[in-house]
Amino acid sequence: MNRIALGKRLREERLHCGLTQEQVAEHINVSTTYIGLVERGERSVTLEKLILLAQCLHVTIDSLLQDSLPLTPTIQDEQLHSLWSVANEKERNMILSIIKSVLNDSHQK
Repeated sequence: MNRIALGKRLREERLHCGLTQEQVAEHINVSTTYIGLVERGERSVTLEKLILLAQCLHVTIDSLLQDSLPLTPTIQDEQLHSLWSVANEKERNMILSIIKSVLNDSHQK
């Protein structure tokens, strides 16, 4: 888990709620220093504290973790990789040209 990304998300949500570090610390029964360390990614947070933080901030745990967990390949990623791996160089160049063309067209609209 990426502690820095989680800390950044916690800080964003705390500010969005208009809460101070002191208020959050009091709500989950920890020190203000602890909240600061977690927000800076210098300290890990336990599952118990993560649940309390999510409740305090009125968000889901998955929304807090969305930027801190590594992404797993999607089915499309796997399909693209599979197709790419069987294509020869000429086919790969054609595929790249098609992708560039599609992206250029969609960005011009």
